Amino acid sequence: MSGERVQRRLAAILAADIAGYSRLMGQDEAGTLARVRALHRELIDPKVAKHEGRIVKTTGDGILIEFPSVVEAVAAAITVQRTMAEHNVALPQDNRIEFRVGINLGDVIVEDGDIYGDGVNVAARLEALAEAGGICISAVVHDQVQGKIDSAFEDIGEQNLKNITRPVHAYRVRPPGAVLATATAPTSALVLPDKPSIAVLPFQNLTGDPEQEYFVDGMVEEIITALSRFRWLFVIAHNSTFTYKGQGVDVKQVGLELGVRYVLEGSVRKSGNRVRITGQLIDAASGAHLWADRFDGSLEDVFELQDQVATSVAGVIEPALRAAEVERGRQRPTKDLTAYDLYLRAYSLHTSFTKEGFIKALSLYEQAIAIDSHYGLALAGAALCHLRLVADGWTDERETSRRKAIENARQALYVAEGDPDVVCFAAFVLAQLGEDIDTMIALVDRALALNPSCARAWFHSGVMKLWAGQLDSAVKHMETVLRLSPRERIGAPLFYIGMAHFFRRRFEEAASKFLLDIQDRPRPRPYQYLASCYAHMGRLDEAREVIARLRTITPLVVPDELPLRNPEHREMLLSGLRLAISETV
Repeated sequence: MSGERVQRRLAAILAADIAGYSRLMGQDEAGTLARVRALHRELIDPKVAKHEGRIVKTTGDGILIEFPSVVEAVAAAITVQRTMAEHNVALPQDNRIEFRVGINLGDVIVEDGDIYGDGVNVAARLEALAEAGGICISAVVHDQVQGKIDSAFEDIGEQNLKNITRPVHAYRVRPPGAVLATATAPTSALVLPDKPSIAVLPFQNLTGDPEQEYFVDGMVEEIITALSRFRWLFVIAHNSTFTYKGQGVDVKQVGLELGVRYVLEGSVRKSGNRVRITGQLIDAASGAHLWADRFDGSLEDVFELQDQVATSVAGVIEPALRAAEVERGRQRPTKDLTAYDLYLRAYSLHTSFTKEGFIKALSLYEQAIAIDSHYGLALAGAALCHLRLVADGWTDERETSRRKAIENARQALYVAEGDPDVVCFAAFVLAQLGEDIDTMIALVDRALALNPSCARAWFHSGVMKLWAGQLDSAVKHMETVLRLSPRERIGAPLFYIGMAHFFRRRFEEAASKFLLDIQDRPRPRPYQYLASCYAHMGRLDEAREVIARLRTITPLVVPDELPLRNPEHREMLLSGLRLAISETV
């Protein structure tokens, strides 16, 4: 290592890569390398020098450049992309070299001529958000160049970037008069269905083995089948989406042509006997990336891997889809609402887990039921709200709410028609209010058999197994929930994992889970268990403090609606609570 001093400085960082590089190399490795070298020599290097940039390093398909000015960085990117688009117009789609560019302004570490740090990492992640031939910039870059660059900027909102701890607000740069190499003839848009709609495009086969095409196509068909099990989703059949196979597509155009709001695209890459499947979910209207992930496995049993990945992809993106729909519901005008709109608004309030949220949500659920008395999700949602008002001591009409919770849950089961969300919500309510727990578990397990990707069904099945005293099985179910929904938290899996630790008398592990859950969403039940946990550990001062906080949330310090079927588990909770309360008197 040389003796150059490590230093920090503020810099504009441009990261770029070639879209579809593996495909181009597979078609003509020597020719692609020669063309890329020529582009660097004749186009990129001179433009970078003209705008005072420094090429930090190049890889086969990528380049990292540092600029002293964000204006120069964006100007250089626009010039390169415009020139590339003009050059590509005369070439077949499959033979075009198109760059994706990300630009960020941030603090970098400089060592031996290379640069490192979050500023660089964010630029690289923004590059992944850019379209082929496009430029994506961070908000700090946008603020610096607005009014200084002759371009329009498309706000794509906050993006959760891989391995970046905080969301990054991003913009796409739209140079005026740019030649769009992927432009297609305008198509009249289809009317969107009255529920969330998605198209799964054929995945790219990057294995380098044409004989693996069957595996890649089968993967997509399995994902479509898995998503189709979610009854609240409108899923385009594979015979429509496969018309795009082998084409360079514009996601917005796909959304218009197929009449869908969301598009899932991905690729499959093989190395030896290992295979990596990547996927990304995109809002077709805005181009915003809602989710991206990868799955690794062995090709020894391709069909088992195919099924595993299809189930996982469907389960992981379903919460992202639902979250996007809820956010859309929040932004709609309040007049002329349909039952579905009312349900979306209710659900967003419901998930606040506050007394006020439940009361407002219940009113909206009831309005939806008044429009459609067979609306299973609204009936189940109303049942859950009544249940929480009773269980958390948030209503003076406890018996009325208890009766309505049971009535709504039973009606929801009657109209469910196998919808896993409706079944698991309703069964959860009835189990908590004392109905036969084995029957309720069987109902939810049947829903899981129909749709093994449903994170909510895994969650509610896990909760009921915990109530039934099946601790090992309950924890496994909660771990599945966390895998299927790593970002958009479904239910409270950490709390229930903490309960399993508590009943095993692993109080340190239990307390840590309860504290994490309370940070997520303060509500009575975790406080009750945490106070009991501290009391059993002999940490009575901390138990008293938790009881004091609990009293600010609910008058019901000791729960009287305990669904625990194991008498020893009930006594563990209550004895700890009694000890904690006696210390506060």
